[in-house]
Amino acid sequence: MVKEFITQAEVGVGLETLWTALAKDFPTIVPKALPDIVKDVQLIEGNGGIGTILIFNFLPDARSVTHYQREKITEFDEVNHEIGLQVIEGGYLNQGLTYYKTTFQLSSIEDHRTLVNVKISYDHESSSEVEESVKTSKTSQSTLFFLKSLEKYLLNEA
Repeated sequence: MVKEFITQAEVGVGLETLWTALAKDFPTIVPKALPDIVKDVQLIEGNGGIGTILIFNFLPDARSVTHYQREKITEFDEVNHEIGLQVIEGGYLNQGLTYYKTTFQLSSIEDHRTLVNVKISYDHESSSEVEESVKTSKTSQSTLFFLKSLEKYLLNEA
């Protein structure tokens, strides 16, 4: 049964700048925002919209259990600034999860501040409540770490 975890973060970057980074420049920006974790992101299929498939290649010494993660864009709404990425191979799926999807929805707070609503949808092999809460906490922390790293990169590059 798919479960959801919802969190949010404020990012000190304007809505359009953050949206461009997440929705259009994602493959080139992720390795720059996470240089100690992500070696590169390859566009395997598609044009950046729904159905696009990306492979994230992790550095050998990164904290990742696997060396890659294949993701598919399953939601893409430019009007509402929403993008959803589902892991379809490797990464979290090699760590006991059978389904993992992260959806980012952006909304402007003010000129240089954006609220990012994050929804993590997941399912896993085991039914242990303790394992589930640990995995949810770990994956949400890594998502929030990514947003803060992206914010830092965008502020330093502006």
